[in-house]
Amino acid sequence: MPANYEDDDQLMAGEGSGSVTEDSSRIELCCLTVLQQYCIMVDVSNYHGYAAVQGRGTVALPAELRRKYRLDEPGAQLEVTEREDGVIELRPTLPVPVDELWFWSEGHQAAEREAEDDLAAGRFRTFDDADSFLADLESLAADPDR
Repeated sequence: MPANYEDDDQLMAGEGSGSVTEDSSRIELCCLTVLQQYCIMVDVSNYHGYAAVQGRGTVALPAELRRKYRLDEPGAQLEVTEREDGVIELRPTLPVPVDELWFWSEGHQAAEREAEDDLAAGRFRTFDDADSFLADLESLAADPDR
């Protein structure tokens, strides 16, 4: 799975005329859309430009965008999705090392979300030392309904 980025801005780059729809200060270009992992609308103040399709389908992204989304790093890739409405989405991704793939599995991510929910709801205990932690585990094993 791709790494998540802190910045939730979308980037747009289009070729051809494409259709444009506006929603107050946000805009969606229906042609070639460069997105991040989360499909959200982009503020009008963000980058907008064109990328030429060269021989053999090569598309050169502007250096500004490559730097912003770390696409100039070794192994960087663009996830390509063709939508039913004719939009081609490009999402910047960086590869995940093989020894970290387990963390991004659906099961582990579900467990991470559950743990975050438990922390937010105050469903946790703290211990002063390892012995009190182990004693609590032993009592939990003896009475799992507690």
